[in-house]
Amino acid sequence: MMISTRGRYALRVMIDLAEHNDGGYIAMKAVAERQGVSLKYLEKILPLLVSGGLVEGVHGKGGGYRLTRAPEDYRIREILVLTEGDLAPVACLGADAEPCSRTAECRTLPLWNELNRRISEYLDSVTLAELMKV
Repeated sequence: MMISTRGRYALRVMIDLAEHNDGGYIAMKAVAERQGVSLKYLEKILPLLVSGGLVEGVHGKGGGYRLTRAPEDYRIREILVLTEGDLAPVACLGADAEPCSRTAECRTLPLWNELNRRISEYLDSVTLAELMKV
């Protein structure tokens, strides 16, 4: 599993919105400037975060984006699953994977299952609020 730029930038956007939260909406241009990310690229990420209910946005003057919950209520796994899709370490464990004909004799399957469990468990244990402290 490799986290793409989209997933990494989504985390940066979420941290930025959390750090600059004063109850109002934050212009995406300001986030892009602070994070050193192109506004065009962020415009591809924000709809995912909005459709997933992680942020809300308002268009027009005074508009922008803000978190829908407190930073401690966001788990990193939910952000990455929303932006990356499946986080399975191997294709055969993916949500849309066809059943493998070798499952019964696969000697590596227990390894991949445990790795998948540990990754999910760890990412579920870390909150956005914790990343703000780093």
